[in-house]
Amino acid sequence: MDGNTPILVGGAQLVQRDADPVEALDPIAMLERVSREAAEVAGGGAQLLADADTVAVVDIIAWGANNAPGLLAEKILASPAHELVTGIGGETPLVLVNELANRIAAGESRIAVVAGCNNLKTIRSAVKAGVELNWQTGGRGEPAMIGSRRLGNSEIETRYGLASPTSVYPIFENALRAHRGLDLEAHRVRLGALMSSFTEVAAKNPYAWFPTVRSAEELTTASARNRMIAFPYTKYLNAVLDTDQAAGVVMMSVDAARAHGIPEDRWIYWWGGAHAEERAWYASERPNFAESAALRAAAQSALGNAGIVIGDIELIDFYSCFPVAVEMACEMLVLDEADPRGLTLTGGLPYGGGPANNYTLHSLATALDRLRDGPQRRALVTGNGWYLTKHSATVLSSEPRSGDFEPAAEVDVSGEADPVGLREAADGAAVVETYTVLYGRDGAPERGIVIGRLDDDGTRFIANTPNDREDLEQFVAVENVGRSGKVQVRDDMNRFEPG
Repeated sequence: MDGNTPILVGGAQLVQRDADPVEALDPIAMLERVSREAAEVAGGGAQLLADADTVAVVDIIAWGANNAPGLLAEKILASPAHELVTGIGGETPLVLVNELANRIAAGESRIAVVAGCNNLKTIRSAVKAGVELNWQTGGRGEPAMIGSRRLGNSEIETRYGLASPTSVYPIFENALRAHRGLDLEAHRVRLGALMSSFTEVAAKNPYAWFPTVRSAEELTTASARNRMIAFPYTKYLNAVLDTDQAAGVVMMSVDAARAHGIPEDRWIYWWGGAHAEERAWYASERPNFAESAALRAAAQSALGNAGIVIGDIELIDFYSCFPVAVEMACEMLVLDEADPRGLTLTGGLPYGGGPANNYTLHSLATALDRLRDGPQRRALVTGNGWYLTKHSATVLSSEPRSGDFEPAAEVDVSGEADPVGLREAADGAAVVETYTVLYGRDGAPERGIVIGRLDDDGTRFIANTPNDREDLEQFVAVENVGRSGKVQVRDDMNRFEPG
């Protein structure tokens, strides 16, 4: 075995439920705790952290630290040559881990500490209670960035209401349902069955934010506790941002592990990784709302780098901010949603938690435990940023890989279909490509959003529907993908009315 073979030797997670904002751990305290626990799990302790030459932190929303990895390095008494921070996106932790695997294999790093957290529950509680959070935000120097901070929405999308994950992911869900030929009721039943299985996993996960089993019917039926957010998703089908959670892992070379006396039963081998971006950055410009070429490319390339196929994997964790992210992964990799291996290790984002950018560190930490303690030998973890826009994948194994090391890289999808341009002012007969309806906190429908094509030249447009409650209730009661109607400009906005 090459001495620079990259391995993961420890992972740790933290969940902080219902903490008083005055007493709650701040981000740097959470990062320090999971880093120390990961080093203890590895069998290396404080000295392993102190010897780290790389400290990396996943971007933490709502915490404006000048140099988060620098602050963490101070806490763990490390003097790293490399301080890294990620850009925005749920794919970034795996991109980071894959990059570090490349660096370790190239001899550019020997020991790397990677951590991230989410603190929005404490932040919201503090605002509500009028408590000022005096969190440390310093850190000397400037870390190098892995990824980017490019925003995911266009101006025109935001203007029509496609402004957040809760409104954008449903347009993919509805398109995929129609592509599969499912009627509304069959689709609802299928959604419930898929995500109910995720709640069963979350209920057994000690780090899950919502460790509660819920039935398929409970998940998909609108109620006072489970209001509609955006058709067809109820609240229980949405990832929840308000959690306090953290996760971290320690990576190193085989030679460094031997030098630090890390037992071989702690070693989990990095076998392969990849990442890719859709050619159409903005969701409204995707050539096909029922397909994700970059997701397929990232996962298949990671498996290819590892020298295996999806059938060789025993443990799977697909990124799961919304049901369609899981369904799309199955669609692109030709898997049954009822695959007996299961599709989540944590319970997924709606139930296991780990929102914002850090979910896949929770996935990795869980995968490390499962690979060490069970008969399973190989795991595939995937990540997703923005709106099925950016994708990453990592393959791990409890056994060393045969064959030469294959470095992780960004997969080129330039051969895929071109982005679709939008007509800002649309007029004429048209047909719906996909759609959703947004709901208010009282459970009433408030705004219909349609992406469609003009009949005369096939040009794509975004429009709102009339916002009359009765009209909107009728609109969501039937399948609208493929429905004809008329679009015209009113008050400088496209308005679509079904025929």
